[in-house]
Amino acid sequence: MSNIEQASNGFGEVNGTKLYYEVAGTGQPLVLIHGHLLDRNSWDEQFAVFAQRYRVMRYDQRGFGDSGLVSKEKPFSARQDLYELLKFLGIEHAYLMGVSGGGALAIDFTLEHPEMVDALIPVTAGVSGFRPSEEMMQSRPDLMRLYTSLNDAFEHKDIPRAVDVSLDIWTDGPGRLPAQAAPEVREWIRKMTTRNWERPDGKEQAEHPPVPLEPPAIGRLSEIKVPTLVILGEWDVPNPLDQLVVEIPGAEKVIMAETAHHPFMEKPAEFNQIVLDFLGSLNSY
Repeated sequence: MSNIEQASNGFGEVNGTKLYYEVAGTGQPLVLIHGHLLDRNSWDEQFAVFAQRYRVMRYDQRGFGDSGLVSKEKPFSARQDLYELLKFLGIEHAYLMGVSGGGALAIDFTLEHPEMVDALIPVTAGVSGFRPSEEMMQSRPDLMRLYTSLNDAFEHKDIPRAVDVSLDIWTDGPGRLPAQAAPEVREWIRKMTTRNWERPDGKEQAEHPPVPLEPPAIGRLSEIKVPTLVILGEWDVPNPLDQLVVEIPGAEKVIMAETAHHPFMEKPAEFNQIVLDFLGSLNSY
């Protein structure tokens, strides 16, 4: 029987909510954090593969997938959600990998709980506190038009159009046609994004984000002292870590060719090998 068949799952009642999780494998814990368009299932091509070598945990963040609702009456910290879920599962320290907004969470968690992180892998991740300059925005009128269209779709509560625009921005990536993105990946992301944005708390997700890290990660990346691998996509929207990676001591950077915001879904075999090679070079467990 494979590790994926032996996977355990359930709900952790933590930090005033219920977080759905799945765990498989044995050894050094490896935590997978999905992005804000996705849910835990986005890691399907990694979960079983990594479970052959590590104790892998993936979960749905609050407001996503099968986890509890976001409520404007109950501000929450996504970092505290993760901290309490790890404690609930008996995980005292782990490798941490997150994509997009999940990557930003992984970075923030590392800054808030450095004793719990053995290695950090931000994938096309944001950096909390980063704000693009006016010059940067004016240099990309194509992206500004797409962001404006996305906001307009949300204002008119047109979820199908909002999902379409989000696919244009992050799945296809600027400068790449939809036909150049794998159709099965596009459809997979469409389903997850639609499900998230159609949840009863879809509006609260956007209007009441988690309590931010203070001070934010921007300007604090030099505090990260664990082995770090930054993974970016060639066709992704401009990413602050492309330049800011130099602020993380000893950090490595890989840009995956012919991928956009979700390289782990577009080229899973290549992505998995990159991660396994990096983690295999460590000796923290």
